[in-house]
Amino acid sequence: MNIQLASLLGGGDNIISWVFQFGYIIVFVVFMFYSQRIQMMVMIRDVETHLRRLKSMRDDGRKVALETIKEIGKPVGDPSDRIDQFMEYISISPQNMDPSGIVWKLEHVLDVRDARFKDEVKLMAPEADETQLNNLENTLEAAMALHMIYKIIRHFYLLGKKTLSLYVIMQIQMVLPLIMQQADAYAQALHAFSVGQPIGDGAGPLVAAKLMQGYETKDIARDVVVAKVPIEGRTAYVLKAKGPGGNVGKPGEGISQIIKEKKGKIASIIMIDAALKLEGEKPGEVAEGVGAAIGGPGVEQFKIEEAIMKNKIPLNAIIVKQDLGDAVSPMRKEIFDAADPVIERIKRLILERTKKGDTVIIAGIGNTIGIGQ
Repeated sequence: MNIQLASLLGGGDNIISWVFQFGYIIVFVVFMFYSQRIQMMVMIRDVETHLRRLKSMRDDGRKVALETIKEIGKPVGDPSDRIDQFMEYISISPQNMDPSGIVWKLEHVLDVRDARFKDEVKLMAPEADETQLNNLENTLEAAMALHMIYKIIRHFYLLGKKTLSLYVIMQIQMVLPLIMQQADAYAQALHAFSVGQPIGDGAGPLVAAKLMQGYETKDIARDVVVAKVPIEGRTAYVLKAKGPGGNVGKPGEGISQIIKEKKGKIASIIMIDAALKLEGEKPGEVAEGVGAAIGGPGVEQFKIEEAIMKNKIPLNAIIVKQDLGDAVSPMRKEIFDAADPVIERIKRLILERTKKGDTVIIAGIGNTIGIGQ
């Protein structure tokens, strides 16, 4: 009896073992032939989740822009259609097969774009003043950026789903964390621009505003002001974008104009700007070096480098480190507090690199929203 029971139990173990083995073989075969498709479906679901979030951010951005225009600009009709058209605007880069003169072609396209944007904002918000118009333009550009990010991600998502291409979906999924970080930054920027609050990118203009405080300013270039300030026995021409509206101006043109007026007799140029930090670095850290500390498409940097090359003027740079989110979101305390250490570095550079009676240029580069003269 005991032998028969043991035999039955042993037979049961064999059956269970065979079932597990058979199941393992089925799973192995399924993964061998369909693992790539299963992996793709998991990736597609992940991209779909982020895409829904991007759509929500895009819609919120449009809503903020619409409400801000209605509140500030007091339009007669509903500006919704104009906002939708604005968010679809494109700028076509000039032909660069022959690079000669490409900078001036690009500058012309950017000038036309800027004028067109300002005209559109005026039509949408007829009651807004100049400062409010600049802030509204920045708000709409942030909403436009969110709209374009959503459209591009949607394009590759639909393309990958349509073609069932693992590599298309894989590429978009791998860069999604960086793209979402950028989208979050623009979403934060929307609220700062809509209320005219200083942002991290205004570190340079903040330093310039502190230096020129109490001194008379005048226009030196389009949307750029300059003040003549005595510093450590030297004469400093301090310039920044015209505030407090959201503006970056044309600092390259302003610096070139001052050099021209002084007939090249400039002992040194010091540029202050925000710069992207590396992971592990703290926001508000200050670093210095040489070169034109200015971002953008390169037109203003080209003008500065052309002017200093002809006159052999030393060009020094001081940067305030921050990440992309800090640059376009309301200014953090660490970045605000960095202004005084930057001023101390400027004074040290002036004492070490110039002589008494020399003339220097100090340029605060960046978006001057919320920062006056």
